[in-house]
Amino acid sequence: MRRSRHAKIVATVGPATASPEKLRALYLSGADTFRLNFSHGTLDDHARVLAAIRALEREFNRPIGVLQDLQGPKIRIGRLDEGKLTLEAGETVCFTLGEETGGKQSIPLPHAEIFAAAYPGQALLIDDGRVRLVEKLSSEQIVARVVVGGVIRDHKGVNLPGALLNISPLTKKDRADLAFGLELGVDWVALSFVQKPSDLIEARALIGEAAGLVAKIETPMALDRIGDIIDLSDAIMVARGDLGVEIPPEEVPGRQKELVRACRLAAKPVIVATQMLDSMVAAPTPTRAEASDVATAIYDGADAVMLSAESASGLYPIEAVVMMDRIIKSTEQHHLYRSLIEASQAGEDMTPPHAVAAAGADLAAAISAKAIIAFTASGTTAVRIARKRPPVPILALTPDQNVARRMCLLWGVHSVVSGDPAGHDEMTRIATNAAHQQGFATPKRPGCRGVWAAF
Repeated sequence: MRRSRHAKIVATVGPATASPEKLRALYLSGADTFRLNFSHGTLDDHARVLAAIRALEREFNRPIGVLQDLQGPKIRIGRLDEGKLTLEAGETVCFTLGEETGGKQSIPLPHAEIFAAAYPGQALLIDDGRVRLVEKLSSEQIVARVVVGGVIRDHKGVNLPGALLNISPLTKKDRADLAFGLELGVDWVALSFVQKPSDLIEARALIGEAAGLVAKIETPMALDRIGDIIDLSDAIMVARGDLGVEIPPEEVPGRQKELVRACRLAAKPVIVATQMLDSMVAAPTPTRAEASDVATAIYDGADAVMLSAESASGLYPIEAVVMMDRIIKSTEQHHLYRSLIEASQAGEDMTPPHAVAAAGADLAAAISAKAIIAFTASGTTAVRIARKRPPVPILALTPDQNVARRMCLLWGVHSVVSGDPAGHDEMTRIATNAAHQQGFATPKRPGCRGVWAAF
């Protein structure tokens, strides 16, 4: 199945879409890669979903990507008296290290890393910033003044914006989930709570080359070391929900553009994620602002856009994928799209391999070729061509099924598992046959076998 768009769609699987029938509907509606969120569900649940996805591959004879998203460390308060507390602006509360149930003067916070990193004046946010507290004193306890009040409940999340926590991004649960996912054969692994480059090195030691490594950018510390983090990862996810808690919301759009541009410069796929069509969790259509948000990511040149709760637990999961597909197509067909994509093209590091790929992309565009055909063993050649964001689709041929699946995340790339050519003549034969079979080109004239309108 050939998509008539360049940008890809990542759809999160959850209770609303875990059945084989719903997964099939998601795929037919436009999902290119499926995200398995290991913050929810059992291992058996995820195994059944992945088996159903592989059955879809066999049915349609097309590679489908699977992204395993690890939960990462969760910094949360403990249990509260009566399960909740109402905090009023201006009052003073106290956090204590431990897990015993407490009230306003003994809110349990069972994370020594928070006490070690906190300092006077440090902002401490509870429940994704819905309740904000500013620390006044740090010792064995944290005394804080409530700045923005509200109700907090048991086990709500805690954030310390800008604080580097001495904590691994891989918990015991994550390590077990990762081993399980790699055994199942996931194509990508998304690492949560990335703070520094060494976090990627720690994950890479466990993953090796078994899957692509995606760094989720959701902390200011990651932004401070983004160059090194991009270099050490295989792809980047702009996790705007968590990032928007850690940095002021008004800074998120600019950071998103910076990250997309940096990834394009480095020839690394970039996914824009979180709340893209959030209203479609409960409504059959998105807001106009959400449609504009998706379009902005496409105009910026993001490789993929992602649905989270919309496709995992929403009331309209199929409609959400259909809508995202429609927005992408409409944006890419707009008369300003090419000029905006080219204007945002990052300055290129023209190593010889990149120069060859760029020249091929430019030539294909100049002659209005039907496709750019790239033979690639690792996917790198396709990535280099996609970096140019050419107006011509990229038909990537690889002998490795795992590579074909990973390329389902790449902008403009239609991946196919093919034979490994032994020479130029065989390469030409495989390329022309693939161009025809995949619907990219037809013979120039009847009876002229092997001559195709493809580059």
